Amino acid sequence: MNRKEILDSVRANIQDENTMKHMLATEAIMRALAKRLGGDEEEWGLTGLLHDIDMELVEGDLNTHGKLGADIARELGATDEMARAILCHNEAHGIPRKTKLDTALLCADPLTGLITASALVRPDKLAGLTTKSVMKHSRQPRFAAGVNREQIALCQELGLELEEFITLGIEAMKGISSQLGL
Repeated sequence: MNRKEILDSVRANIQDENTMKHMLATEAIMRALAKRLGGDEEEWGLTGLLHDIDMELVEGDLNTHGKLGADIARELGATDEMARAILCHNEAHGIPRKTKLDTALLCADPLTGLITASALVRPDKLAGLTTKSVMKHSRQPRFAAGVNREQIALCQELGLELEEFITLGIEAMKGISSQLGL
């Protein structure tokens, strides 16, 4: 798989800039997770980049989101494991997680939202964002209310404590902060 071709396909299918930034952030966190957990950084990163490629095509319909995305990913050369992770990251399908990649994508996906929301309330955005600050925000149910904290906590199934996972996510997103506008 070629990242440039994947990115071109993602950009052709995703017009919303915030969705695009979310997908880039998920890619960055997935690459960091792969490095930490001994996964294939390219495979995990591209899985993160591709995971919402169908969001606009299915017009946000969560009953179909992920199914079309997995098919598109396969057409672009994704492995069966990558396509499965994309499919099961939408829990509406009821597909049980089997691999580290499945779990990594499921918990990285909402973490981007929590980190982004935490960065947006700071004058220095990601630059000065700390794990302590994100943890504080995560305990406030009204803050980034759409973020599924239970999914983020699945990082423990990967052998990572929540604080460690949040730190990893912050650092990964800092690495692409200019692309994220943060």
